[in-house]
Amino acid sequence: MDNFKIVQQFLMDKKATIGYGVMALLTVGGERIFSMVSFQCPCNYEQNLAYGLTFLLGPAAVLLVLGFLANMKLWRLYTGCCLKPRKLCPRGNCFGCFRVLLGIFSDACVAPVMWLSVALLNGTFYECAISGMNDKLVVDLFCKNKTLACQKELARVPCSRSKLPSDEQVELLLMFRAQSQILGWSIIIIAAFVSLVGTCYKNCRSEVSYLQLTFWRRYLDKERQHFDEFTAEYANKLAKRNLQSFFERKKPDAMALPDHTAWEEISAYYNFSKKEECYSILQRYVEKGDKGLTPEMRPVLGMANEIEVI
Repeated sequence: MDNFKIVQQFLMDKKATIGYGVMALLTVGGERIFSMVSFQCPCNYEQNLAYGLTFLLGPAAVLLVLGFLANMKLWRLYTGCCLKPRKLCPRGNCFGCFRVLLGIFSDACVAPVMWLSVALLNGTFYECAISGMNDKLVVDLFCKNKTLACQKELARVPCSRSKLPSDEQVELLLMFRAQSQILGWSIIIIAAFVSLVGTCYKNCRSEVSYLQLTFWRRYLDKERQHFDEFTAEYANKLAKRNLQSFFERKKPDAMALPDHTAWEEISAYYNFSKKEECYSILQRYVEKGDKGLTPEMRPVLGMANEIEVI
């Protein structure tokens, strides 16, 4: 049992790393399936570019949309904003809202960046797309110091159906693959550098120590875990009470539940403040009530002495 708890705790501590690892494996597997099963380059100037870019950028766009749909931070900020627009820019703090949306966008971009990197490193989609660009600069780049047949047969090279000599076809394919892999590694390097700079900046600006930050994150994980358990338990009790009242034809027993205002209060973003020492909006509501501050009025990001809780 102790060993199981150790393994469980390790998985909880490394869940972000494990999640990214699983996402990377799924991306690699999905790209290989697309390449081998469904991708068939048409090998003509009219369709190569559109077909190749569709397979290269289409899944990335879908993953970006799914990333937004699966991001609970977005829905926490967006839900109800049509009826209460001030929730997006409370107290005119549009810069704070922009920072939150930037974080949401960066989270949603993880899967698309992985897809683009893997697809470009493989090179299949890029080869098809670039060979269909009937642009003078592109043609001159690949067919420099070659015969006129190279310009006419360039779109057929990815399918190995061109009339060019085999060594010339291999040379062109290697050029396509080299460019694709350079772009892939460039995306990986830029993404890693931006991630490093963003993490360093965020930790450098932190007003709490590393150990308190670790405790803070651990508390939020536990609070979310117990929140799910409590909501399931009370939803079960409420459903049983209502069904029992319906079938037994009697008035339901009184049951204490949070009102609409309470749900609104704990659904807002919360800023950790060293003056209050509350680690979540739920703790602040329980300990301080927070009756006079509506979610529209509460700032999304704090000022000098506050740190954002996401």
